[in-house]
Amino acid sequence: MFEIVKSGGWLMLPIILCSIIALAITVERYWTLRVSKVRPKEQLPQVWMWIKNQELDSQKIKELRQSSLFGYVLAAGLTTSKHGRDAMKDAIQEAGDHVAHEMEKFLSTLGTIAAISPLLGLLGTVLGMVDVFTDIMLQGTGNTAILAGGISKALITTAAGLSVAIPAVIFHRALTRKVDELLVLMEQDSAKLVEAIHTESSSVKK
Repeated sequence: MFEIVKSGGWLMLPIILCSIIALAITVERYWTLRVSKVRPKEQLPQVWMWIKNQELDSQKIKELRQSSLFGYVLAAGLTTSKHGRDAMKDAIQEAGDHVAHEMEKFLSTLGTIAAISPLLGLLGTVLGMVDVFTDIMLQGTGNTAILAGGISKALITTAAGLSVAIPAVIFHRALTRKVDELLVLMEQDSAKLVEAIHTESSSVKK
């Protein structure tokens, strides 16, 4: 393996670096975007129980805000619930934008790696082919071993670049899809909370 990397030339170094960064981002994002951490199933029922039992206070809202990303969104809505339905929706929307930004962290970097890795590989191949033609000019076409070795060396970087780019594209799209699904679920649950609170408030006033 070391010999293959060595024969690929200096452009193998940024390709290897890209592979390490892509792997680190993928592992970190999958760990961070676990449903149990981002949107715990018991969180919305717990909030509704606090409201029904009139136990919701500033301390519980503070704990809710710090508990998860979904908790952050719910806390933003609950803080402004007394100002009406529209104010609550606006606060949830603003908090949702912040949460979306947090969930998409590093994904642009992963997408960039997916885009540049094959280009780095192609650059390595082009530089390798330049070396091959230089050898042809100096030694002629009689030594086929040198030519074959030069071409093989040139193609190693392309193979390495594609080996990094293909998984990076797959995981980038998978993680983007995961973020979108989580945001939709949080939006639906937040809307349920808004409707439940203001429907009950209307009933109490009547």
